[in-house]
Order: sequence, then C-alpha cells, then structure tokens
Amino acid sequence: MRYPTKPTTLLISFLVCLMMTLIPLKGICETSPGRSVYKIGPGDIISLTVTAGGEKQAELDLVVSEQGEINIPFIGNMVAAGLTLKNLEKKIYIPLEKDYFVGPQVNIQIKEYHSLSYTISGAVSKPGEYELDFHPAIMDLIAQAGGVIKDRGSIAYVLRSGTGSKNDPINIDLSKLLDEGDMTQNIMLETGDTVYIPMEANLDQARTKVYLEGEIKKPGMIDYQPGMTALSACIMAGGFGKYAAPNRARIIRTDGDTHKIIKINLEKINDGDTPDFPLKPGDRIHIPETWL
Repeated sequence: MRYPTKPTTLLISFLVCLMMTLIPLKGICETSPGRSVYKIGPGDIISLTVTAGGEKQAELDLVVSEQGEINIPFIGNMVAAGLTLKNLEKKIYIPLEKDYFVGPQVNIQIKEYHSLSYTISGAVSKPGEYELDFHPAIMDLIAQAGGVIKDRGSIAYVLRSGTGSKNDPINIDLSKLLDEGDMTQNIMLETGDTVYIPMEANLDQARTKVYLEGEIKKPGMIDYQPGMTALSACIMAGGFGKYAAPNRARIIRTDGDTHKIIKINLEKINDGDTPDFPLKPGDRIHIPETWL
C-alpha cells in the first residue's frame, strides 16, 4: 500500500534543494563550465574579491608576473600560472579560512587576457596579434583573423620557438585542411606562435609544383594537387612523347640537401599491373628516350 508524502517531507526536500542552489561550496563562488578550461598565464590581469562577515575584505586587480606569481592580501606571493580560476580560488580560500576569516568567499575573474598571444600574417583578412581566452587550433586563429583571402597559397607556416635544430617552421597543408576538411592538419597552437600564410604567387615553387622532363609532350611545371600520382601527372602534361620509354621512368625527390632517385615502370602502372606512385610537391619526373 502506498502512503501519500507528508507535507513536512516535501518542505524539507524543497529547502535542501534551495540551499544547495544558493550556498557556494566552502566559500568558493560557483563557476561556469568555461572557467574550468582556461588556465592563468604570465601577463594576465585578474580581479580578486574576498568577502567575509558580510563585508568585502579585499578587492583589487593583480598582474601575473613573468614567474607566474601574484601577491595575495594577507597571504603573500602565490603561484597562479597553470591554474584554472576555480583551482586558484580554492588555493586562496584554504589559508584565508585557516588563519584569517570564518567562511570567506573568494571570487576571481580574468580582467585582461595576455598570456595566450598569437600572431598571424599574410593572406588573411585581418592580420595581426591576437590575445585569446582559449588555446586555439590553427583554424581558430584563421577564423579570428577573418578567414583566408581568395589568393592565399596552399601552405601555412607555423613559426615556433625551439622547433627543430634551426627553428624550422611547421608546414600545414591548407589545401587538405580548408578544401578537404583534413583535421589532422588542424594542429593546436602554442602561445607565442606566429602563423604565416603566403600569397599563392609568393610561394616557393618547389612546395607547390611537380616538374616533368624528357619524352613528355608538354614538359615543364604543373600545379601539385593532393593525391596526385606519377601517371596522372604525365597525363596532365599531355602524355608521353613519340620516343618515350615510360617503363624506365624516374622520379627525382629532394629532401633537404639529399636527392633520391625512384625508378618506376609507368607501362605496368598504365596496364594496371602495378599501383600508381603517389607524388610529393617538388618531385621531378623524368621520362627517358627509348633505346630502339
């Protein structure tokens, strides 16, 4: 047999729910989900408010030093860099509650973001330096800069301090990222990164072209396209010349200061007996003359 709930029980349940909604846990102000994502960094300006006994005990702005520290009233220097706002509130609350106040309320807000700074230049609508309140991927920064312009090249360079032995840039294939939606190219950026997107006309041709020479009907350069193969490049160049020996074709591939020669049989590829050979930007295809 089911008994009706007593009015007293309903009232108690209601009051418990109301108290859990209104009373912050252990003096820490309730936070939105976004506060648990952003981590404080050097240069950020934060606003700190401490309330206890119904009165404000401290209200001031603090600049995070290059060492990642802030000077907290009553407490002194404390490391803030690398902490979320909620974590820093808890860190400040513990000594305040232990040595100074009963049930203090601690609230921290970011007043100015300076630790997450990124620069983007070249073929974007609004080049410049951007200070963000989140850690962006390269597409996020491009969006902040108003997107790429029509004549942008197919490569973006990410300049990052300490990358490689000579601080070589990280190359991003914009054709794959923006045209094909290949999110493996959408790398996360680090604070201080500089992204440069050259105009198409300014690109190093070795990064964007494939070269064809020898017994080919239209020798010269063609634009590299993602997924391009040796046979398809030859077809785009008009096909083989009258005295071509495609069975002895060679691909010359440059990697830094080294040159690699790859021998391929384009006759077997054309007949379907051998898989076609994928090309890379800067490859040079040589079609020799027949011995006959």
